[in-house]
Amino acid sequence: MAQPRRASLAVQVCDDLSARIEAGELRPGDKLPTEKELITRYGVSRTVVREAISSLRAAGRLSVEQGRGMFVLAPPQAPHYRLEASQIDTAEEMLRLIEVRVALESEAAWLAAQRRGEAQAAALLQAAERFGTDPADADGSVAMDRTFHLQIAGCCGNAYFEALLAGLPAQLVPRSRLELFRDAEARAAYLRILRIEHVQIATAILHGDAEGARAAMRLHLLNSRERLREAVSAFAAG
Repeated sequence: MAQPRRASLAVQVCDDLSARIEAGELRPGDKLPTEKELITRYGVSRTVVREAISSLRAAGRLSVEQGRGMFVLAPPQAPHYRLEASQIDTAEEMLRLIEVRVALESEAAWLAAQRRGEAQAAALLQAAERFGTDPADADGSVAMDRTFHLQIAGCCGNAYFEALLAGLPAQLVPRSRLELFRDAEARAAYLRILRIEHVQIATAILHGDAEGARAAMRLHLLNSRERLREAVSAFAAG
C-alpha cells in the first residue's frame, strides 16, 4: 500500500484494514499483525495505528486480548452509523454536528465515570496528559484527540456509543479542516487549553465523578464550538 497523505493517515489505515477484512484476507478469529508490524507496513506513527485500531474496535471489527494480541471479529449483526466527511461541507454544518456531540458525549462521559475499569481510567488520564505535547505534529494531535474521545466511549460499556462516535470521521475535528494557526506559539497555546480540558474530563472519570465528567465534557465541546466560530470569523476576515 502506498503511504497515505498525512491529513488522513489514520482513516486510510483503518479503511485498508477494513477492506482486507471484507475481502476475506483477514478472517474472523485471525490474529492481526502486531502494532510494531503495522507501523512498519504503513509507515506511520504509533499514534496513527492506535487510532485506526480504536476505530475498528469501536466498529466491532476487532477485539484486543491482554497478552495475546488483536483478533478479527465476525461482522456485527446490527448496522452501524457512519457519517462521511464529504457530507459536512460548511462551517455551519460542523457547528451543528458539535451540538450532536454535546448530547452524545456528555452522556458517554457520565456513563464512563460509573463503568470504567481501573486500567481504562489510568490509560485515559495518561492520554489526556500526553495530548498536544508536540505542537508541530498537527496530524498527531488530531489523531490523539479522536482516540481520547473514542477511549471515553469505550469506557461506557455500551457498544452503541462506540459505534456512533466511530462513525464520525477524523476530518470532522475542526482543527483538521481549517488552518487555524499560522505560528507555533498560537498553536501550542491552543493545544494547552485542549489538554487542560481533556485532563479535567479524564480526572473526573478516574474519580468516578459522573456529574463532573458530564459537565467537563459538555464545557469542552461547547468551548470547541465557540473556538470554531471565532476561527471561522477570523478566517473570513483574513
